[in-house]
Amino acid sequence: MANDFDVGSRLKELRTQFNLSQRQLAEAAGVPHGQISMIETNRSSPSVASLRKILGGFGITMSEFFEPDEAPMQQPFFTPSELRDLTSQLYADGDGMIRLKQVGDAKVHGLQLLHERYEPGADTGESMIEHEANEGGIVIAGELEVTVGDDVRILKAGDAYLFDSRNPHRFRNISDRAAEVISACTPPYL
Repeated sequence: MANDFDVGSRLKELRTQFNLSQRQLAEAAGVPHGQISMIETNRSSPSVASLRKILGGFGITMSEFFEPDEAPMQQPFFTPSELRDLTSQLYADGDGMIRLKQVGDAKVHGLQLLHERYEPGADTGESMIEHEANEGGIVIAGELEVTVGDDVRILKAGDAYLFDSRNPHRFRNISDRAAEVISACTPPYL
């Protein structure tokens, strides 16, 4: 995992490219002005939900944020080594608790397909995730606690979920073994 990506510098670079002040970006993204400054100076690492919200102010995906020069993958088939690892960019602490691998170019296809792995104790965070999309998945190994709004369920291998992503949601592995999920989201979220 590469933990040397400078989120603050990349955010500032994009903000300058889009000719926005910190205040303008904060207003477009619906976040506090101080949050943009704290991230740009690397005094704060944003959560996945916060960064996604900020990037919404630019209209770009997380994948575009972290890999701006990567050419779109147009082939129809992918080996495991060709999956785009989004993990190190999304979880700044680099603890390896959650691994996310994306199939191809989600934006080109309007569909994000992920292989997700949650180690014991992994959690997408206390701050619930909300975004404009629909998502679903099938647990293929282990158990995963999924919260959607007020509904909480522990899903086991073979169980699945499908919901409107505007409902606040969270994923946690509260078991003592890894959980794996194949998921899809449209339009792409990350």
